[in-house]
Amino acid sequence: MGKGPFSFGRSVSRRRPKKTVTVTTTVDSVASPSMIDNSILAMNAAAAGASAKPKKKAGGARLWMRFDRFGHSELIECDKSTIIRRASIPARDLRILGPVFSHSSNILAREKAMVVNLEFVKAIVTAEEVLLLDPLRQDVLPFVDQLRQQLPNISSSNNQGGARISEQDDDMHRSAGQWLSAPEPPEGLHSELPFEFQVLEIALVAVCTYLDSCVADLEKEAYPVLDELARSVSTKNLERVRSLKSNLTRLLARVQKVRDEIEHLLDDNEDMAQLYLTRRWIQNQQAEALLGAPASNSIVTAGSHLGRLGSNRSASARSSSYLDDGDVEDLEMLLEAYFMQLDGTRNKILSVREYIDDTEDYVNIQLDNQRNELIQLQLTLTIASFAIAVETLIAGIFGMNIPCPLYNMEGIFEIFVGSITAACVLLFLLMLGYARWKSLIGS
Repeated sequence: MGKGPFSFGRSVSRRRPKKTVTVTTTVDSVASPSMIDNSILAMNAAAAGASAKPKKKAGGARLWMRFDRFGHSELIECDKSTIIRRASIPARDLRILGPVFSHSSNILAREKAMVVNLEFVKAIVTAEEVLLLDPLRQDVLPFVDQLRQQLPNISSSNNQGGARISEQDDDMHRSAGQWLSAPEPPEGLHSELPFEFQVLEIALVAVCTYLDSCVADLEKEAYPVLDELARSVSTKNLERVRSLKSNLTRLLARVQKVRDEIEHLLDDNEDMAQLYLTRRWIQNQQAEALLGAPASNSIVTAGSHLGRLGSNRSASARSSSYLDDGDVEDLEMLLEAYFMQLDGTRNKILSVREYIDDTEDYVNIQLDNQRNELIQLQLTLTIASFAIAVETLIAGIFGMNIPCPLYNMEGIFEIFVGSITAACVLLFLLMLGYARWKSLIGS
């Protein structure tokens, strides 16, 4: 290769390091231009790899809409780990909300959240907020509108009671660690559902309304198609009825899944009690306040307020009755109402199915009648063919070139043919009468 240029370049780079970059760049650019292309390709590959990494991270994120208890909403993009940390749910619950289990119905209670997967409603509900998956889908938009309309009304109706509770909480913090009794629930709070049940009710309303509209559309389509099939049995009408039955079966399965999930909750009071997220949230706050108050006070201060604790025992009893874990009457009444509505929707679908079955039975009777008529026609034609075959046999016998005295008689042809024809007609009538006597042919 030669030692001159390259060895000179190395010697220059050792003696004068400041010119190394210039000399090396000049040599590379002049001597090996293909290396520039390789370096450019390497830089492009590195840039593509660098740009691919954030895309991979962004691919795991999904679009969510967050609603708080005051009706404020925002669109956020979160990955699975963020949702798991935020809602304190296991990873399998996110798989339930995924496309694999899109046709299943689940209402699951977790430690701090409730996972709702009902038809198009895929949400994670906590005591303070709602995380709705894929809020921009066409079938989810009505549910989003209902949340926007109803959550502000719910929060405004609870502002007075919330203000009372917040004032009592401020008094408790201003008391320098003195433990007061749990705040008594405001008037009318027993009749109002917790935040998570209000969201669940909105979801059930949206799902039941959607299923009712699907059933109404099915009924509107089904009855004309079935009546047309009853009037005229054709391939086109049979194909329409087959498609109708497929849609009915799928719709019945969807309604049955939601109904079975609600029935499962109604059968187990423990599962319903675990859905009271606000109740557990209040209990945890009270427990934290109870554990934090003695830590901030001295033993003398704690002893001086034992009398106050005894005086507020009745208020604590009233609060504990509000936070009773076994009280699931509110949720039970809520679920029973929508269970009855879904049961009515299911009965409508079953009535359409019964009408389809009745129409099929009627069509089968029509086809059986036509089949019987075809059999009778075939029997009649067989009898006629037999009579004609007898006449053809006699004519064939006399058509042979066999000597016979009848050939020499004048005018015998008309008499002979007429007699044979009359005998065959009489044979046909006798056999047809016998078939009717045996009820083989209808009268």
